[in-house]
Amino acid sequence: MDWRAACAAVIPCLNEQATIGPLVHDVLKHLTTVFVIDDGSSDQTSSKATDAGGAVLKHPTAQGKGLALHTGLNHAHKLGYLWAVLMDGDGQHSPADIPNFFQCAQASAASLVVGNRMSQAVSIPLVRRCVNRFMSWELSRLTGQSFPDSQCGFRLIKLDHWAPLPIVASHFEVESEILVQFAKARLTIEFIPIQVIYKAEQSKIHPLRDALRWLRWLRRAQRDFNKP
Repeated sequence: MDWRAACAAVIPCLNEQATIGPLVHDVLKHLTTVFVIDDGSSDQTSSKATDAGGAVLKHPTAQGKGLALHTGLNHAHKLGYLWAVLMDGDGQHSPADIPNFFQCAQASAASLVVGNRMSQAVSIPLVRRCVNRFMSWELSRLTGQSFPDSQCGFRLIKLDHWAPLPIVASHFEVESEILVQFAKARLTIEFIPIQVIYKAEQSKIHPLRDALRWLRWLRRAQRDFNKP
C-alpha cells in the first residue's frame, strides 16, 4: 500500500504554538497530508501549523478533544483517505514511529493500531501512569481484551471501519470509547511499542473534572457493551 497517499495525519490542538510547527514538519516526512484541528486556541497554533505545511481546520471555541478528532477524521474520510494517524499536538509522540504503525497494520490486518508506552512506563509521570493503568485494567476487563496502554493518543485507524461506529465522546474519554467500540464491533486491535517523550508541557486534562467525566462514561459503556 502507498501509505503516503492513503493515510493522513489528524492532530487535535489547543494552544500548542511551541510544538505544532516542528511536529507537522516531521510528520510530513512520512505523509503528504497533515490535518491540524485547532480547537479554539488563543495563541498562534493555526499560523505555526500552516507555516509548517499543515492544513488547519479551526473550531471557533474549544469543544474538546473528542470533537476535534471527529472533525479531523470526518474530513479525512470525506476526502477519500483510507487511514488516519492520530497524534497529540504537544510533542509527546515521535513521528519516527509512524512507519511501525504501517508495518503492524499490514502484518496483522488490524483496523486499529495503538501505541504502547508501558515498556518505558517509568518515564511517564507517576499520576498519569497510575491513572492509565487503572483505566486500562477497567477497559480490558470490560472488553475481554488486553489493552496495555488504553489512553495513548498515538494511533492508526482505518477510516471505513471507524465511520459507522457510534463514537460520540467529546473530551478525553474519546480514547477509551474508540477502543471499546472497535472491540464491540469485533475489529482487530493491536498495540505496538513507541517512544516515551515527556517534557515540561502542561497537561490539558483537568484531574477532577475529567476523571468524573470518564467514570460517568465508563458506567454507560458497561451498561451498553453487551447490547446488540
